[in-house]
Amino acid sequence: MYYGCGLVVPECLEGCRLLDQGSGSGQDCYMLSQLVGEKGHVTGIDMNEDQLEVARKYVDHHTQEFGYEKPNVDFVQGNIEALKEAGLKENSFDIIISNCVVNLSTDKRKVLSDAYRVLKDGGELYFSDVYSSSRLSDDIKNHKVLCGECLGGALWWEDLVRLAQEVGFSPPRLVTANVITVNNMELEAILGDYKFVSATYRLFKIPKISNKGSLVIYNGNITGFEESLEFDSQYTFKVDEVVEVDGEVASILSHSRFAEEFTFQPPGVPAGCSVKKPKVGTVNPFELVLQLGSATVSSATGGCCGAESSCCK
Repeated sequence: MYYGCGLVVPECLEGCRLLDQGSGSGQDCYMLSQLVGEKGHVTGIDMNEDQLEVARKYVDHHTQEFGYEKPNVDFVQGNIEALKEAGLKENSFDIIISNCVVNLSTDKRKVLSDAYRVLKDGGELYFSDVYSSSRLSDDIKNHKVLCGECLGGALWWEDLVRLAQEVGFSPPRLVTANVITVNNMELEAILGDYKFVSATYRLFKIPKISNKGSLVIYNGNITGFEESLEFDSQYTFKVDEVVEVDGEVASILSHSRFAEEFTFQPPGVPAGCSVKKPKVGTVNPFELVLQLGSATVSSATGGCCGAESSCCK
């Protein structure tokens, strides 16, 4: 079975080394292995050996299906809080993805810090997960069914923003958000006023953020995004359009795999040039949901990992 709470397919993947945290039966890994191409590589890590056994069965099939001379996918057993112990080396990945897995961890700071350690400079953690409107009580965190529904382990979104920066990442960039509804009266009574969303964030491992903004022009050379690039909920870059970005985004674009995809100019409007101003951004997924009137995602029972998940300790 497949469980997830978002689409974890970032842009500009060709030739990248990618890690899928909580790769399960390998569906995302194989799809991404085609997108990174024969010169790229995808590693899946999962704690469940039964899932990994299923995933490994199809390595040769996909190698032949994609016309590769040798496999560009491998799978390792381990915990996402212990990437070093699983044999994953420091500064070895361009991108890490994760789909509704971080909430199952009891040590989310360690998940983030280990991800930061194995990412190369300029690398990105692009992941979807479940977030709560405020910090959850211990009763809810320890509730077996809510944990299995990926609600009991949900991180308060403000804690994500804080933890990400404490371990070294740039401030999180919010991509999408959708409301999660709990269609179970008994569980609704237990949850009270807590609200939940599924949200996708992107975190970058870059040098200190610059205070200087920039004018950027998207070149349109990313496969599948030849006309425009929807970078996050605040910025969409259209080909050949001059866009004003703040120092944070300028630093991300210029120090990541996106550096060659943009032309950078110092602040200041050139004569006769029209410059697009960014819309007001937010890192609060609940605020984004209100702004966009986003679709709902139902939960309980049959959530992202099933009500009787053994992932929840």
